[in-house]
Amino acid sequence: MLFADRGYDHDKYRRLLWKRGIRPAIAERGQPHGSGLGIFRWVVERTISWLHGFRRLRVRWERRDDIHEAFLGLATCLITHRHVQRLC
Repeated sequence: MLFADRGYDHDKYRRLLWKRGIRPAIAERGQPHGSGLGIFRWVVERTISWLHGFRRLRVRWERRDDIHEAFLGLATCLITHRHVQRLC
C-alpha cells in the first residue's frame, strides 16, 4: 500500500500503481481533511527529521553514493540504539 497526499490525486498515478500491484491510498482533492492518512505521513516526516539531525545527511557533502549510504546506515543504527536504550 502506498500513502500519498492530495498532490498525487490523479488517475494516471493510480493506474501506474495498480499495474505494479501496489494499492494506492491517495487523499482526494476537494474532500475535507481527516481522512486518516496524516497519521502515517507524520511517521515518515518524523523519521526524516531524525535523519536531518545528522549534519552530514542534512547537506550532502559526499560525492560517492556508497559513502553517503554508509552514513545513512550509521545514522539509522544510532537512532535505533537511542530508542532501544530508552526502553531498557
